[in-house]
Amino acid sequence: MWADEAALDAATRRLDEWESSLADRAARARDLSTRTRALTGTARSADDLVEVTVDPSGALTDLRLDERTRQHSAAHTARQILATTRAARVDLLRQLTEATTQALGDDDPAARAIVESHRRRLDPDPGTPDAGG
Repeated sequence: MWADEAALDAATRRLDEWESSLADRAARARDLSTRTRALTGTARSADDLVEVTVDPSGALTDLRLDERTRQHSAAHTARQILATTRAARVDLLRQLTEATTQALGDDDPAARAIVESHRRRLDPDPGTPDAGG
């Protein structure tokens, strides 16, 4: 009977450790969720004519145009806005990656999957040049 009790105690300890590990991972996941909901990405064009801010989903939330944009064609300004928006998304991706690895660790498979998911969503064409912001 002693062997059975020892095995039961060992199994109980393993379950307790597993439960504690799950609770810790859940707390880190909640923390990560809270942190990422508060992030924004921001970038300025190289000539400081355009500033863009994006929300955690990568959607444009703020666009500031310097009055000097009137000296350029609408097509030039549009290209600047698009390039600066891409740069703001790159900034957001950097912050999301940093927050994820801080919360879950570099070696965590879930962290790698989360970062890759953000990368696919925010940087669908990684070869596209940014605005240099």
